[in-house]
Amino acid sequence: MSVLEEIAEQIRGCTRCRLCEGRTQAVPGVGPEDAEIMFIGEAPGRDEDTQGEPFVGPAGQMLTQLLAGIGVDRGDVYITNICKCRPPSNRTPRPDEVEACREYLDGQIAAIRPTLICTLGAPALKTLLDDATLSVMKLNGTVLERHHLTFVPLIHPAAGLHQDRMRQPIQDGFRRLGEILTELR
Repeated sequence: MSVLEEIAEQIRGCTRCRLCEGRTQAVPGVGPEDAEIMFIGEAPGRDEDTQGEPFVGPAGQMLTQLLAGIGVDRGDVYITNICKCRPPSNRTPRPDEVEACREYLDGQIAAIRPTLICTLGAPALKTLLDDATLSVMKLNGTVLERHHLTFVPLIHPAAGLHQDRMRQPIQDGFRRLGEILTELR
């Protein structure tokens, strides 16, 4: 069993916070263990809780389209969330819930050792860069170096599903991600 599989098993049996009480199933993550790019969102939604896989609902469909638009196959990236269980009514995870999952997330990052970590939305950005003052709107599609890792903050695809005005900034961030990937190759 690989390190990622061991972490996934631990996540599926986790009872570190109250989110385990309302979940259908935990959602560890999906993708190749040697992924160059890792996408990290906030927490599973209803569809993800049902299927046990991150980003399978409408936001996930949009993520898949955005990736295809920059020539990236979803199957080539690793996708996970800062919280591995669905918060009630899709509320933002509480700090103690994020902290309960942090060891799992850090383990996934260490096991995969991605070239780029793309944070999807403000909670993932602020959690991974340990800075509550950061703005995903200002940093969308930029490169940040922290903790010996390279991050590209992106606006969460779900924002475009709820607000038409967010679609263009989301596309702009992913376009810049495509440019970053071209430079890296």
